[in-house]
Amino acid sequence: MPKPNHYGLILAGGRGTRFWPLSRRSRAKQVLSVVGEATLIQSTVERLRPLIPPERLWVLTNSHLRAEIVRQLPDVPAAQILAEPEQRNTAPAIGLAAHIIRSLDPESVMGVFPSDHVIAKPRRYLQFVRSAFRAAEKGEIAVLGIAPRRPDTGYGYIEFPAGVKAGSLDPSRVLKFREKPDLATAKRFVKSGRFYWNAGMFFWRTDVLLAALRRYVPKTATILSALPEFSSRRFPQALKHAFPLCENISIDYAVLERAPNVTGLACDDIGWSDVGSWDAVHELLPQDGASNASLSETLYESSSGNYVHANGKLVVLLGVHDLIVVDTPDALLVADRKRAQQVGSLVKMLEEKGRNELL
Repeated sequence: MPKPNHYGLILAGGRGTRFWPLSRRSRAKQVLSVVGEATLIQSTVERLRPLIPPERLWVLTNSHLRAEIVRQLPDVPAAQILAEPEQRNTAPAIGLAAHIIRSLDPESVMGVFPSDHVIAKPRRYLQFVRSAFRAAEKGEIAVLGIAPRRPDTGYGYIEFPAGVKAGSLDPSRVLKFREKPDLATAKRFVKSGRFYWNAGMFFWRTDVLLAALRRYVPKTATILSALPEFSSRRFPQALKHAFPLCENISIDYAVLERAPNVTGLACDDIGWSDVGSWDAVHELLPQDGASNASLSETLYESSSGNYVHANGKLVVLLGVHDLIVVDTPDALLVADRKRAQQVGSLVKMLEEKGRNELL
């Protein structure tokens, strides 16, 4: 059953540049239907509903996306969907939400959730979320670790003590957070069995988090604590002025890597994916016998390993392999699947060329 002092913060400010040309400033990855009918942020709200009803969810996004998120999440109060005046990374964003929620409920316990992940086994996932909330109620900072499926260099890692087994619902002390490793180090991490991917899901009492911010990033904590009451008419203008003055720092650097009271849950298979690229979408979707995947009408001849997204038209592939093909009304992407992570660099090229109409 949901507890009345449990709240959720959904972080939805990213641009999803690796999903260009479908993902744009005003239609970023989190508001897209990437692997099903519901958008990624809608799916996030629905899987949390058994523990955190929409009226106790808060969303932090940007000015480009706020209106669309308000439209997509009618059950979340619009006043609780906030646009950051300026991106200052996750520590100020999470601190802002904790400051507001604690002012409304001094007993509040908060979970932080990305808006753009896929979790195929939500019932199992919620078991870990419940355990994390229980740890947070006791004054711990709790994190979820994802059992690594491969030695991936794109994720940070959480180091657990020897003997921790995937799937235990008992939190374990986190020894250390590790930055994104090189391939050799990632292989060593996975082989040891003690390292889990950091999925960016964190849990704490709001008073515990705010105390940690005062200790480790006092400038940002002071700025946030000086804001007027959330219900005040002065709040929006004060936030617009004050928030850009906060330090540009992640919650990992600001708090998690310094705090002594961090525990973690080593999740087993919850069907997690951060859907980090078009290649990840290819892996998530049903495939034909030649490993082709598509959400639009496509014919394949002597072709394998391709992903196609081209709504409203037939695509025919002849004699090509391991391609990403994404068509929109004003842009077409054709890329090698092995280079899917580099799509974000194309967005930087467009920015440099001043092609704002394509961003």
